[in-house]
Amino acid sequence: MTRQIDRDSDFAGLSDSTSTGSLFGQTMGLVAVTMGLFALGSYLGRSLSYGWGWVFFIAAFVCLIGMRFAVRGSGSGATGLLFAFGVLMGLATGPTIVYYVSTGPAVVWEASGATALFMLGLGSAGYATNRDLSGIGRIAFFALFGLIVFGVIMIFTQIPNGSLIYSVLGLVIFAGLTMFDFQRLRLSNGPNTAPLLAASIFLDALNVFLFFLNIFDRRK
Repeated sequence: MTRQIDRDSDFAGLSDSTSTGSLFGQTMGLVAVTMGLFALGSYLGRSLSYGWGWVFFIAAFVCLIGMRFAVRGSGSGATGLLFAFGVLMGLATGPTIVYYVSTGPAVVWEASGATALFMLGLGSAGYATNRDLSGIGRIAFFALFGLIVFGVIMIFTQIPNGSLIYSVLGLVIFAGLTMFDFQRLRLSNGPNTAPLLAASIFLDALNVFLFFLNIFDRRK
């Protein structure tokens, strides 16, 4: 009887590990597709004005809210909204990326490489650690609101090196959010969580990319 219980426990652990690995693969697959659709949207939106960029940004935000409700029902509905979100964010960001390409194409490639290393390093650390990162996630979430307020202040007030300070603080905040999101990916279960996790990780990568763009552009 004892051996039978041990064997059942072993198979249960194997099942949990398989489920976690499946969710990881599904989530990262969705992230990859969303990034591809983002690139497509950026290309299509390369000639748009910044005003249209804001329109598409609001539409993307609506899709993100819709995912919160769709994930409770049809997983395919949430996935469709995730893909629409990727395209819309690409359309919204297209004019900004075109600006950096026009001022120095090398900056875009450098920011892409730095973003990949950032996500790989901090994502791996967050996924592997056994330390509870929920506290860091909460602090980073509220710090993000503070960063937004700081950004609004910079619109109306001239702050020496304000843009650089904004980007560096953003990288610190998203370091915490990236680790927290990857730990959530390891601890989550159920395929219906994959679209929301993918959206979070995609947003982490996108924001980090934009921060690096600003830092490398200032350096040049």
